[in-house]
Amino acid sequence: AEGFFGRMKTEAVHPEKWEEHTRNEVLALVDEYIRWYNHERIKQSLGWMSPVQYRQSQGMAA
Repeated sequence: AEGFFGRMKTEAVHPEKWEEHTRNEVLALVDEYIRWYNHERIKQSLGWMSPVQYRQSQGMAA
């Protein structure tokens, strides 16, 4: 989990800029990042697939 949150901070919103956003904006950014991470961000360890693509290729529910 630490790796995920570290990547989210650097890929979605830089930590030094959190105070520039309202609470609702931050929540929306986090929601969008999680959707992007699961559906679009490819990972080498998953055979260059996104987590959702990998689960589907393994016959698991996405």
